Amino acid sequence: MKILGIDPGYAIVGFGILEAVGGRAQLLRCGAINTRAGEPMPQRLVQIQEDLETLIHTFSPEVMAIEELFFNTNVTTGIGVAQARGVILMTAAKLGVSIFEYTPSQVKQAVVGYGKAEKRQVMDMTRRLLRLTAVPKPDDAADAVAIALCHARSHTSRLLQP
Repeated sequence: MKILGIDPGYAIVGFGILEAVGGRAQLLRCGAINTRAGEPMPQRLVQIQEDLETLIHTFSPEVMAIEELFFNTNVTTGIGVAQARGVILMTAAKLGVSIFEYTPSQVKQAVVGYGKAEKRQVMDMTRRLLRLTAVPKPDDAADAVAIALCHARSHTSRLLQP
């Protein structure tokens, strides 16, 4: 199964594409969709939608795993991220990609085995589990790879089988 992991944002959307077979996952590609600072929000959203469509057409993922929105203190940033996340969800749904949403704690639990793990622990386990020589860059891409890995590990769990 091909999994598209997404770390939503409006300045940077991290993505990671994994191939998961029989409990093992392999990183196919990761990176980021970058929008230009100062560009009006509608144009940034169009760019995210167009670039995401290109990714989906290029890699044909069966599923998209995306992090649920987490608000901390900056509500203005949260609103922008929510707008981008809506465009991301709509684009995947429009193109027939199944969507699975995970909280940061679920990602940490699936990747590290501890829902309150630190970011560096998640990145190191992601690197180890995928047998990579280094943690993916930029950080947004590394987060997206961890989200995809969360889905791969959750989806292949024996607990989900009848």
